[in-house]
Amino acid sequence: MNKTVLGCIVLLLVVGLLAGVWLTGLYNGLVGQDEAVKKAWGNVENVYQRRADLIPNLVATVKGSATFEQETLQNVIEARSRVGQVSGAALQGVLDSPERFAQFQAAQDGLSSALSRLMVVVERYPELKTTAAFQDLMVQLEGTENRITVERNRFNEVAQGFNTALRRFPTGAVVRLLGWPFAERPYFQAQAGAETAPRVEF
Repeated sequence: MNKTVLGCIVLLLVVGLLAGVWLTGLYNGLVGQDEAVKKAWGNVENVYQRRADLIPNLVATVKGSATFEQETLQNVIEARSRVGQVSGAALQGVLDSPERFAQFQAAQDGLSSALSRLMVVVERYPELKTTAAFQDLMVQLEGTENRITVERNRFNEVAQGFNTALRRFPTGAVVRLLGWPFAERPYFQAQAGAETAPRVEF
């Protein structure tokens, strides 16, 4: 075997080794970013669950006011029920399915709207607003809504980082060529009508 052939074999081995190291680093980097997206999603689920857990206490407290508008209260109960229907097993693979993600967000947005309407109606019941149990629940609910906003923003930032890495060249081409199991992640969008301030009528 002459030196030229041996040199070509060594060069091919070195190039193959370098390509293998680069591909391993690329794959592991995407795995790390994908896990960060899943962790951020877990945090979003946790704060939404906290809100769902607060609602039965809120409903029970508001029901204590015999004159309270039952239709508004029923809307909150139904919205929470719809959220429950898109939780648990229904959320399996939600990050891989834009349709399921949109369904989850729509249910959560429906609950947010129902809670907003409930708060507007509560303004008409000063005796309810002054009870300690109701005030405590309002503080917890407001804190939870703030956490939801923070966690949704964090999720969007992490998902954006992952999606950007996935679409960049040559990563996107390598992922498609080798059939790696990575797909772009959906984002939370602003609730429809969020740009319009709600009307409060007394």
